[in-house]
Order: sequence, then C-alpha cells, then structure tokens
Amino acid sequence: MVQVVAAVLQHDGKILIGQRMARQSHPLKWEFPGGKVEPGESPEQALARELEEELGISGAAGEVMTRYEFTYPGKDTIELIFFRVRHFSGQPQNLIFHDLRWQPKFQLAELDFVEGDREFIHGIYTSAYGNSD
Repeated sequence: MVQVVAAVLQHDGKILIGQRMARQSHPLKWEFPGGKVEPGESPEQALARELEEELGISGAAGEVMTRYEFTYPGKDTIELIFFRVRHFSGQPQNLIFHDLRWQPKFQLAELDFVEGDREFIHGIYTSAYGNSD
C-alpha cells in the first residue's frame, strides 16, 4: 500500500496549507504539504524530503498525529500519515503550489480540500488528534 505523508505546520493558531495547481489531479483543491513515501524511504524521511521540495525548508521533523486509510474513486487504497512538524530550518516558501497560505485552524473546513484530508480536518476541531493547542 502506498503511504502518503502530510505536514501540519502551525504558527499563531494558523496552519500552512497549499492549493494544488490547475493542471494537477484534484485541481485547485487545498491540501497539507507532503507527498508519497518512495520505495526504501521511511515516512519520516519522506516528510523531510517533500517539505524541502515543496517549501524549501530543511530538516523537517515531528511526530505522527494520526494515520488512516483512504481510497479515491478508481484508485488503490493509500495510507495517509499526518505529522505535526515542530522542527525545521528556513522559512517556508511556495515552490510548487498555486497558492500557499497560513489559514486559521477554525477556518480550514470552509475551504475545498482534497477528499483524503477531510477526515483529518474534521478531527482537528476536537482533541481526537491531540490538538488541544
């Protein structure tokens, strides 16, 4: 099963999210930065690599908040792994997204997110994923 890592970077009650390009699958939908775990790579290694590629930050590390399986229509099931990223070097910058923004946590559900992220978004309003902050 393919694993996909998703990064939750928080600052002042806001979470960093990216909007997919119009030419990508799930065009212009919002998502958490991250991507597929490559063969021979751990989820932690994939997290650091993806955030360097997408945001230009290095040494990203954090702890798993939650993980669950999700199946997009007509696709194989994936395992989504959400990390609370607490440590990295550099300032996040937009290297691949149509738009990148710090969104207030309580407003995330108002945006059109990729389907796989929606269960997580609904969970962050509770302490289900350890998000009392």
